[in-house]
Amino acid sequence: MKTFYDDRQRAHDPKHFLSSGAQQPNPEQPARIDALLGAVRGLGFGVEAPADHGLGPIAAVHTAEYLVFLQTIYTRWQRIEGASAEVIPNIHPDSRRASYPKSAVGQAGWHQADTACPISAETWDSAYWSAQTALSATGAVLAGARAAYALCRPPGHHAFADLAGGFCFLNNSAIAAEAATRAGRRVAVLDVDLHHGNGTQGIFYHRGDVLTVSIHADPERYYPFFWGHAHERGAGAGMGANLNLPIPRGTRDEGFLEALDAGLARIRAFGADLVVVALGLDPFEGDPFAGLAVTTHGFARIGRAIAGLGLPGVIVQEGGYLCPELGANLASFLKGFEGG
Repeated sequence: MKTFYDDRQRAHDPKHFLSSGAQQPNPEQPARIDALLGAVRGLGFGVEAPADHGLGPIAAVHTAEYLVFLQTIYTRWQRIEGASAEVIPNIHPDSRRASYPKSAVGQAGWHQADTACPISAETWDSAYWSAQTALSATGAVLAGARAAYALCRPPGHHAFADLAGGFCFLNNSAIAAEAATRAGRRVAVLDVDLHHGNGTQGIFYHRGDVLTVSIHADPERYYPFFWGHAHERGAGAGMGANLNLPIPRGTRDEGFLEALDAGLARIRAFGADLVVVALGLDPFEGDPFAGLAVTTHGFARIGRAIAGLGLPGVIVQEGGYLCPELGANLASFLKGFEGG
């Protein structure tokens, strides 16, 4: 399987985030890359550097205003006397109908949903090359590859068109889906991360040309809380083109696979001819977030079930955090997808 990764994705190195009001070390660490690369190389997959597709495919998903913010906010933030080493918001508008401020502090609150997406001097470059990685994997599939794996880091599925959140800055899965759609494909995005792909949902919510399906821990009492509920079906032209399949905390392999079957049935009914898999490895029973209880073997079954669609697949890395089994979980999924 073609695999894409650029080492500039390693430079983003967030230090902290708040969880339930407590400051903790940020789990979205560069060391994740080593575990994932080790798995890919252990399978004998060659790793290619992505091409630079420019800002155009990114701007097809994200607003120009937001992209300017991501590129400039760290420098502006450092001019503030006593500012933190990383850009972290401390105030937010009550809605997107509020006025857009000129202040760096106000814009941080506008464009960062939470405290889990701190921005440093290296963040933009890493996020940019993470998106290029997704675009290169998409290009490989459009050129005829059955599947390609994009080792995207930082991840992307919590990023909206103009809003970072949950360790995510550019929505790599949505960027891949949009590029494939513009190339004439009928695309379904299947998100199998522990957490709901709220940014991906938001980007396509009013559109009917891309189907979004997400299987995730029930957000009633779990991040991202405000999105990912079963009644969210899309709006306007997108009504019926969004399917959320929330499952109880602690769900094991069989329950996850049952929800996956429902998601795959919807993808078939949509008539998709290409699937973007937003691959989270954090449903694992030993993941630090401990929300679901999928086993290492369970990831092989998930991969095999998705491959059963018979569609070309762009596999975009999302969550999955440092634990001894992280690499083994990726290898299990990819082997399952390849029929192993």
